Amino acid sequence: LLKITPYLGILVPIVSIGGLWYPVLGYFMLLVFAAIFLISPFRGRWFCGNLCPRGSLVDFWVCKISKKKKIPETLRSLWIRLPIFFLLMGFMGYRITNIIGSLNTFEKIGMVFVTMCLVTTAIAILLGSYLSPRTWCSFCPMGTVQRLLGGKRYQLKLSKEKCISCKKCEKVCPMQLKICESETLPDCIKCGRCVTVCPKEALKF
Repeated sequence: LLKITPYLGILVPIVSIGGLWYPVLGYFMLLVFAAIFLISPFRGRWFCGNLCPRGSLVDFWVCKISKKKKIPETLRSLWIRLPIFFLLMGFMGYRITNIIGSLNTFEKIGMVFVTMCLVTTAIAILLGSYLSPRTWCSFCPMGTVQRLLGGKRYQLKLSKEKCISCKKCEKVCPMQLKICESETLPDCIKCGRCVTVCPKEALKF
C-alpha cells in the first residue's frame, strides 16, 4: 500500500455526490481510466490495490460494517464479468452518443460519469456490507480490463521451501485469493498485505 491509499476513498463521495451539483467532477473518471490503461499492461491490477478510490473506500470504510463473508466464486468468472463490462460500457456510450450536440454537452457528459460512479459505488457498498468489502472488485469492469491487459504481470512469488502453510497470507488477502495454491493470480491487486504478514518472508513481488 502507498501512504496515500487509505485517504483516497474520500474522492468517491466527492465525485458521486458532489457531482450531482457540479457535473464537471465526473471527468475525474477519465483520469482513472487513463491511469488504468497506463499502469495495467506493466503491473496488472496494481491500481486496484494502491490508487483506486473505491478500493480505498471499501477497504478502510465499508470494512467496518462488512459481514466479511466469502466472495462467491461465480462472480470471478469471465462469463459474468465480460457481459457486465460490455453492458455498463455500452450503456455509458449510448448515453454519451445521445448527448453529443445538445445544449450543455460538456456538463451532461460529466453527469453521465457521475451517475455511473454513483450507481456502481452504491452496488459496491451494498455488496461490501453484506458480503466482503472487495466483492465488487471481484467483477468490477475496470478490474476486468486490468486483468486482461496485464493479469500475468508483476506476479506474486511464493518460495515453497520457506512456506509453512500457516495461511496467514490468505486470511489478510482482501480479494480472498488462494495464494498458496496458485502460481498465477491475475486478480491480485498488489496491495502487499500478504507479503507484510508472512512470518517466513516467503512472498515477494
